[in-house]
Amino acid sequence: MKKVKSIYHGHRFPAGIISCAVRWYYRFQLSLRDIEELLFERGVIVTYETIRCWCEKFGANFAHRVRSTRRKPGSTWHLDEMLVTLRGEPYLLWRAVDEHGAELDILLQKQRDKAAAKRFFKRVLRSNPAPRKIVTNQLRSYPAAKAEIPELANVKHVFVKAAARVNNRAQNSPQPTRERERRMRGFRDPKRTQAFLSCFGPIRQHFALKRHLLRASLHRKQLAARFVAWREFTGLAQNPSTSY
Repeated sequence: MKKVKSIYHGHRFPAGIISCAVRWYYRFQLSLRDIEELLFERGVIVTYETIRCWCEKFGANFAHRVRSTRRKPGSTWHLDEMLVTLRGEPYLLWRAVDEHGAELDILLQKQRDKAAAKRFFKRVLRSNPAPRKIVTNQLRSYPAAKAEIPELANVKHVFVKAAARVNNRAQNSPQPTRERERRMRGFRDPKRTQAFLSCFGPIRQHFALKRHLLRASLHRKQLAARFVAWREFTGLAQNPSTSY
């Protein structure tokens, strides 16, 4: 039987250290230099540029595994756009979440027209089944694009005003992104921003349990289960000797 090569093959640091650094970066409001210092405190000497390479190489892989094993998305999509500025240029971050607040997908685009909305609908549909209902603001691009997509032709479409707070699932969900944007002193490159946010959402939400709704004992139990799943996602469960 052919032996499968580890995703960490060729790296001189143990898999547990790499996995831990990637998790810290996407889970907490930490810079690369913060993680470098935390690892140094634990006797691991590694530069922040190496940590950046780890995050770029393994982040998308880990985020994909998190998405593939999460529970089935809800039947209602909440869609919204948030304005982000990259080196002085305005961009729209299109976001979709379900009724439970789980992020379905994101897409960074320059435009806010029908073509941009259609492109985003198709992207979300590639990884999620068609919903029962779509909730959006009153941007006309949404119904125009939805009418041209067969999978969404008969889906109920609800329009809300931002002030009504009915669409608060989508309006409140960008808060962690805003916090991270401030911590990073703004996003810069569109391609890097898209790649970072595509990993940031799934990995952060994997560990960000609704603590205020859980007893302390239940919270610890569920968090422990998430760590077990994370070790499986990152290939540590198969080789415990590499864990950190």
